[in-house]
Amino acid sequence: MNSAQWLCSLALIAVIGFVLKTLDLTLLASNKRIQHIIFGSTAAIFVLWLLRTGIEEGLSVHFLWLTSLALVLGLRWAILAGIAALLGVTCSGLESWSMLGVNGILGVVLPLCFSYMLFIVVFHKLPRHLFVYIFVCAFFPGAATIAFKMLLFSGYYFAADIYQWRVIVDNYLILTALMVFPEAMLNGMTLTLLTIYKPNWIYTFHDKLYLNK
Repeated sequence: MNSAQWLCSLALIAVIGFVLKTLDLTLLASNKRIQHIIFGSTAAIFVLWLLRTGIEEGLSVHFLWLTSLALVLGLRWAILAGIAALLGVTCSGLESWSMLGVNGILGVVLPLCFSYMLFIVVFHKLPRHLFVYIFVCAFFPGAATIAFKMLLFSGYYFAADIYQWRVIVDNYLILTALMVFPEAMLNGMTLTLLTIYKPNWIYTFHDKLYLNK
């Protein structure tokens, strides 16, 4: 492991410790509805992350669904669910254990924080309307989040001297253009269906704010 991998591993441990300290874990043990939502979301994102493609080893791409995860679970539970899914993917052999810290920080924690930050800005600055929630909190942030994640990894691969910049651009970064719209559609459709059929599953959605006038 290089110094960046060690640093990211320590940062990931610190993030997990902070999240566990600030969450009420007894709620998870006592509330079956919350159990189903969190475990179901974790299983769904784990299966989604198993479906990936790539040209060079390590430069694989897959859909994230992290924007929906943050909106449905809230930031702290989303971080735990995302890390749990990442552990599952790593155990399956699709990711190396030496990259666990880097994947956790650059691929889960920072994209989730970025997406949730966009939601907070929209919540306070724009009208609270259902279409604003679906498009400006889910659709567009979904596209921005996967682009942000791919930029982070491109910078890491280049800074760690794993790949030359031209190789990264031609085999990884160029795929961003192909990923942003499907990722946006995935998150937009997820939140559309949930707001219609299961709004009580969404941590960040409240009828009295977005529907009642």
